[in-house]
Amino acid sequence: MQEKELLKNAKDGDKNALTILINDNYQILTGYAIKLIGNEELAKDIVQETLLKAIINLEKFKPQAKFSTWLITIATNLYKDYLRKNKEMLPLNEELIFEGKSVDMKVIDNVQMKEVFKILNELSYEKRTVFILKHYYNYKYDEIAQIVKCPVGTVRSRLHSAVNSIIVKMKESGIKNE
Repeated sequence: MQEKELLKNAKDGDKNALTILINDNYQILTGYAIKLIGNEELAKDIVQETLLKAIINLEKFKPQAKFSTWLITIATNLYKDYLRKNKEMLPLNEELIFEGKSVDMKVIDNVQMKEVFKILNELSYEKRTVFILKHYYNYKYDEIAQIVKCPVGTVRSRLHSAVNSIIVKMKESGIKNE
């Protein structure tokens, strides 16, 4: 069944269709939350709350984007709310942040990866979010803008700044950027 058909059926009350939608997108959502948050327990809480909000608000979903994009948007907003309330980010777990790394990141060995992790950990939440969405999940700029609720130009600026920060810090640490 196609995602649009599953969505229609789920909105009509088909619990099996809803279960399929959630199962099809659970791994993507969980991977994103773990990479963004870097704390497995908090990520699990965010995922659980995301799914609850998605189920409750399923009627509000408009299939202009993929269902996974909507889930990631909800998770991003929930984490943003968490940061606003708690005023500090939890330290990231380096084993979690590099799970499912993109092809670009696979050229980096484990020692270099730990250095890149430290650099990524120093990025602001906004820059780290767009970096993860672009380089782990290959979202397009307009999709990222929709998820983080800012203009495409801001997404490009944040990503450019994040990449430049990573490159500069890699050079400072003696990591070769090929």
